[in-house]
Amino acid sequence: MVDHQELAVALRRAARELTGKRSIRDLDRTLAEIVAAAVATVDGADAGGISMTEDGEVTSRNPTSGSITKLDRLQGDLHEGPCVTAIEDPPENGTVVVRDFAGADADRWPRFTPHVVDAGFRSIVSCELNTGGRMRAALNLYAAGPDAFDRDALLTATLFASQAAMLLYGSEQAQYLQRAVDSRDLIGQAKGILVERFGTDGDAAFQMLVRSSQDTNMKLVDVARWLVEEAVARGAGRSTD
Repeated sequence: MVDHQELAVALRRAARELTGKRSIRDLDRTLAEIVAAAVATVDGADAGGISMTEDGEVTSRNPTSGSITKLDRLQGDLHEGPCVTAIEDPPENGTVVVRDFAGADADRWPRFTPHVVDAGFRSIVSCELNTGGRMRAALNLYAAGPDAFDRDALLTATLFASQAAMLLYGSEQAQYLQRAVDSRDLIGQAKGILVERFGTDGDAAFQMLVRSSQDTNMKLVDVARWLVEEAVARGAGRSTD
């Protein structure tokens, strides 16, 4: 039976870690703490990690041991396993439960099963982390014994997965906003270069960038980046003359 007080404390601690951070660079550390707290709190869990996929490649993040890194990566290489199913074809509740790899579940992922049994694990729960963006992920908890996760354990795992999903969603939004800010700054620098070089105003400089983007079939921000880099290189060349 799960200790609800311990669960509440663990989740509050993870939330404090999140809100106490001011930089996206702390994401991995906070996710690792959530994984560690999930393993410590979910009855039956002996190890855990987070699998992420982007552009079809599955990577292992924040594992509690090297064996979990190998198993999570193997699922990606084989393109089969509970974490792949949780990410790509999750059930309605988002949670894939493996009761016994050496028993009734042995044939669900036939190429992956021998490896996970050899590594000493008989059951897994993989919870989809749905962020609504390009990044797709799953929280994976491994157990040495068969049928290790009861209803309370599955509920607890789902709560930790929700916490991790919110972190990933926040990181995606922060990355998007940072890219937007960087793009705006680049375009602003490029406009300034054109204003100085051609004696035009800001609106006309922006239209020059847009026209160049259309004529070269390059993104506007890439045109701006090229112009800024070209100006920097030209300035560096003058300083060495």
